[in-house]
Amino acid sequence: MALTLRRGTPADAAACGVIDYEAFKTLAEQHGFPPDFPSPEIATGVCAMLLAHPGIYGVVAELDGQVVGSNFLDARSAIAGIGPISVSPRVQNGSIGRHLMQAVLERAAEKRFPGVRLVQSAYHNRSLCLYTKLGFQTREPLSVMQGTPIRGALLGYMVRAASAADGAPCNRLCRQVHGHDRAGELADAIRQGTARVVERHGRITGYTTQVAFFGHAIAETTDDLKALVMASPDFQGPGFLVPTRNYELFRWCLDQGLRLAMQMTLMTIGLYNDPAGAYLPSVLY
Repeated sequence: MALTLRRGTPADAAACGVIDYEAFKTLAEQHGFPPDFPSPEIATGVCAMLLAHPGIYGVVAELDGQVVGSNFLDARSAIAGIGPISVSPRVQNGSIGRHLMQAVLERAAEKRFPGVRLVQSAYHNRSLCLYTKLGFQTREPLSVMQGTPIRGALLGYMVRAASAADGAPCNRLCRQVHGHDRAGELADAIRQGTARVVERHGRITGYTTQVAFFGHAIAETTDDLKALVMASPDFQGPGFLVPTRNYELFRWCLDQGLRLAMQMTLMTIGLYNDPAGAYLPSVLY
């Protein structure tokens, strides 16, 4: 059968969503974990958003005219993020995933991104090996935390909704911690009303696009992150990602009754600086 790769369009959302749901469900259940997407409808909604966004490049794989997989390159910010990638369980292990990865890496090179990143499920040995062969370096083990929202506050830390005026100080903070900003993602989150900032002594010391699987957070200190987590009304998706080496935050989450849902791995190509502050990655990076 002939494999064809092409640019994805909003019309592909239904087919890509079903494949995303089936692929992640099959893989997770093989390893005893819950699926990333609880239903085909939610997976389709995510694909529809990605395929319609002008800052996200979608690639669709077809076999004899039938959609069998997809992959995405998030190009909204200074560093590109890859995923979600999925291949129909009916045609896996036929190098389709490799072709989808190479397609988005070529796009990143064409657009001259200084770095590309992704997060993979630690239980999936094959994807870890594939990404390593494609040039990705393992940087950080991540713990996905889920549970009942904490709904509290830390004395001296004020959390509020982020506004457009907060974009500049939040981006400066991100550059201080990571050496680059995530301005595109932040701007989208502010428009959507999910972004929050934490303030101490009248200045912004942290922000989050959302404490969730697809959200990230940046802060000066771990206590700033705790304040953002405590103020979150829920943890959408499988949970939020905590760098496991941040013992203080990981232990605090466990002490608050949150549970470890699974482990993931942050991987990078190109520009990478060891974080100079506290942070929560998204499932992109």
